[in-house]
Amino acid sequence: MLGALDDTICAIATPPGEGGIGILRISGPRALEVASCVVRLRSGKSLYDLPTHRLTLADLCAHSKNALAEKRDAPASNFIDEALVVVMNAPHSFTGEDVVEIQCHGGPVILDQLCRGLLSAGARLAAPGEFTQRAFLNGRLDLAQAEAVLDTIRAKTERSLTLAQSQRRGELSRHVEEIRSKLVVALAHIEAALDFAEEDIAFVRQDELMRLLDVTLDKLRQLVRSGRDGRIWREGAVVAILGRPNVGKSSLMNALLRSDRAIVTAIPGTTRDLLEELLSIDGIPVRLLDTAGIRMTDDPVEVEGIRRSRLAWADADLALILLDGSQPLSESDGALLSQPESAHALLVVNKCDLPRQLSREGLDRSHPGHGNILEISATMGIGLEELRLAVRSRLMPGSLESDEGVLVTNLRHANAFERALQGVDQARQSVDAGRAGELVAMDLRIAADALGEITGIITTDEILERIFAEFCIGK
Repeated sequence: MLGALDDTICAIATPPGEGGIGILRISGPRALEVASCVVRLRSGKSLYDLPTHRLTLADLCAHSKNALAEKRDAPASNFIDEALVVVMNAPHSFTGEDVVEIQCHGGPVILDQLCRGLLSAGARLAAPGEFTQRAFLNGRLDLAQAEAVLDTIRAKTERSLTLAQSQRRGELSRHVEEIRSKLVVALAHIEAALDFAEEDIAFVRQDELMRLLDVTLDKLRQLVRSGRDGRIWREGAVVAILGRPNVGKSSLMNALLRSDRAIVTAIPGTTRDLLEELLSIDGIPVRLLDTAGIRMTDDPVEVEGIRRSRLAWADADLALILLDGSQPLSESDGALLSQPESAHALLVVNKCDLPRQLSREGLDRSHPGHGNILEISATMGIGLEELRLAVRSRLMPGSLESDEGVLVTNLRHANAFERALQGVDQARQSVDAGRAGELVAMDLRIAADALGEITGIITTDEILERIFAEFCIGK
């Protein structure tokens, strides 16, 4: 665990650096007492007298044991800033505890002085993710919803934000609990039959159990299938642009980004390292890689760049193999097209605005099996929209959502669903083969426990620490 729940924690919740507004958060049983040491309400009232969830104007001062008794005309040297303060009484707060938020000017000196004052008043600096962890431990969020808070912060596109907010509102958790509750009911019936085996009482018929397991298997398979698409929405897809030197890889990257990100020259081998930029294609976050031109060379720097290009190809979700349509197919082009991985890449012929020496028909004859061949001009902007559509179609070949209306965007969740699927499938095989009820019960318990790990009904300290360590301090 990150810390004891009886501690009062504080943190600066806004990013480092200067800003118009800076926010400090205090949560715990002594939140109001600690905040009172640096907050003087303009009204002269105590923080304890404030109505919950209402902003109030206040002066912020250096920590003083007698802060509540001091008047507004106390020495100016004690004054730090003016602020708006809001008290959120337990359990109606994000953490489920008493919370005080201070909204002041976002200067680093101001925030640092206030944070030091809160620490000297008895608070402890919050660990990364500790506010959200307390929300989970106090029952305000389940574990899947807590993870969605981080996904919301890290969302790269509108679509990934929508998915994160859906999970934060409990959409995934409801699906998990619906499946898990049916497995638990079935497990209860099986174990009851085992306990009262001598009474010859049928707690659940075999055909009913098979129907329940079949329906559960269908739902779990849909969720497992959605894992790849969900990962792309959450983390982004990696798309690598490959080709020999001077086919226009850097020009294509610039055209897709609509900015001069990569250096473009007529000198072969200009790009010697991987360039990476993020863009959105129909809402899909894409990490676009411009790679070094692949060819035979003795230049050690270029050799290393080519090695990295091949590694990027191996790790990419999709590769764009770029050819120069104004020149005949070269030996380097042929070597790229002959790689087994090229069958899963998009073949793109660039410079279609120039006199053509490379035709689709010729490519189909010399290197068949590459599917639709796209023709573009990166410098003129010709065919780029068709290329974007083709990339989106390759990354998301199906519908944008699973049939269940939920996408699995988290690798931990995907692994848990796979284990649940295996458990239910094994239980079904055991029922179909007439095996002992103990074996069926064991497999169903494995499946139910795997689903419980998603929402945190069943979890370990190791899992919790790994999850919340990814958060920033103050969240």
